[in-house]
Amino acid sequence: MALSEAKVGRQMEIKHVSGPEKIKKFLFSLGCHEGETITLISILAGNYIISVKDSRYAIDSNMAKAIQLIG
Repeated sequence: MALSEAKVGRQMEIKHVSGPEKIKKFLFSLGCHEGETITLISILAGNYIISVKDSRYAIDSNMAKAIQLIG
């Protein structure tokens, strides 16, 4: 399941990050990589607010679709 399909408030594990190399590198710099825990905090104006490694970030829907989750 992609992050864009996840329920708000649920903590999940990242299975795979797909998409163009530019998106993968950016998400990796935020700490989004295989095996890392991620929480979808909320969805505001089409942006996904996520929590990774005790930090919060806003990503767009294309990036949310690139993050594949386990569970």
